[in-house]
Amino acid sequence: MTGPSPTTLIVETTADEEPPDFLGDTSDIVYFISFAHAERYGTDHPLAKAAAILKRQLHVNLSPLLNFADARTENEEEERLLERLWQDAGPLAEAARTAAEAIEGTLELRELTSAFPELPQRLRELADIAYWAAERGARVRLTYVI
Repeated sequence: MTGPSPTTLIVETTADEEPPDFLGDTSDIVYFISFAHAERYGTDHPLAKAAAILKRQLHVNLSPLLNFADARTENEEEERLLERLWQDAGPLAEAARTAAEAIEGTLELRELTSAFPELPQRLRELADIAYWAAERGARVRLTYVI
C-alpha cells in the first residue's frame, strides 16, 4: 500500500478562518494545471490535449487555474512572484467547476483524463473552496509542492 502523493496543491485564502479542505489527493490537479500550462508549448501529454479541447473547442476559461507556482521559494524574486499570485476567488471557482463538468460530460475528455480518475472530483472541491472564499470576500492563491 502506498501513502499519499508528495505532490500537493495548496489553496490559501485571505479569509480569517480556515477554508474547507480537499477530500483526497490533489496531485491530479497539479498535473492537470501543469500540463494545461505547457499545452501552449506543444506537449503531447493527454492532460495537455484535454486542456486544449477545454480551451479551444469548449471555450472554458482555464486562466484562473493557470495562475500558480511552486510554494517553495529560493530568493526574493520568487517571493514577489508568490505575492502576485493572489486572485479573485469567483473566477477560479467558475473555471474549476466548468472544467470538472466538461470532463465528466465529454467522452473524449474522460478518455484523455482516465489515468487521473479523481481529477473532476478534486476540481469540484477546488471550486467549493474558491466559492467559500468568494462568499467571504477573500482572495485565493494556488501553489504546489512536489
